[in-house]
Amino acid sequence: MAHAAPAFRFRRSRRSRAASSAVRWAGLALLMGVVYGLWAGLIRRDGGPLTAGSALFGVLAGLVFAVLMYALHRAAPSLPREPRAMAWAAFAGISFGFLVSAGGASVVRSTIFGLVAAASVFAVTFYRYYTTE
Repeated sequence: MAHAAPAFRFRRSRRSRAASSAVRWAGLALLMGVVYGLWAGLIRRDGGPLTAGSALFGVLAGLVFAVLMYALHRAAPSLPREPRAMAWAAFAGISFGFLVSAGGASVVRSTIFGLVAAASVFAVTFYRYYTTE
């Protein structure tokens, strides 16, 4: 009766799946932080030579971006869909507006670009959360 024996399946525990997801998101946040930091450093450099100030600015901007992105990812699932979409929209708008202002644009221009980015992210994330609940 060996052919009728149930097959053994290895199942990962809920804790290991959560840890795996946390590691993946930490890696994604780190990668996005590096890209954001490089972008911020290059904008701050403005075509001139690479200086310690622009490199430090890029590293700090990327580190803050990565930490905030990971923290928002961890905190957002406990929120209802509207505040969760608003949180991601605010994060995207502030991040994009900061990069625009680092390039030397006026406050009004960076605010407008940040608001456009935030509105776009809010529309996409709200639609996603609304259709997947």
